[in-house]
Amino acid sequence: MTTDDRPAADRLRLQASKVTSDLQEMGSIAGEAIQENLGQIREGATECFERRCDEVQKAEQTFETFIKDRPFQSILIAAGVGWFLGRFWQRR
Repeated sequence: MTTDDRPAADRLRLQASKVTSDLQEMGSIAGEAIQENLGQIREGATECFERRCDEVQKAEQTFETFIKDRPFQSILIAAGVGWFLGRFWQRR
């Protein structure tokens, strides 16, 4: 018996089974693609975070050096910033 000789209901069941199998395979492939993309995004985010951490550490070291080299000037700058912020918040 060839496929064309089978009753329509049997052919429909067979085709539905094939479609179901194909959809499951497509879902599996889509899941793998998503995992790959998430891995790439995670790696990029980690690299970006590490670069920013390095930049923050360098800025911190620069501030510490400035404060150690110019303590009086640092105190005057801190007082000026504090005065400015106090005036700004007082207006609100």
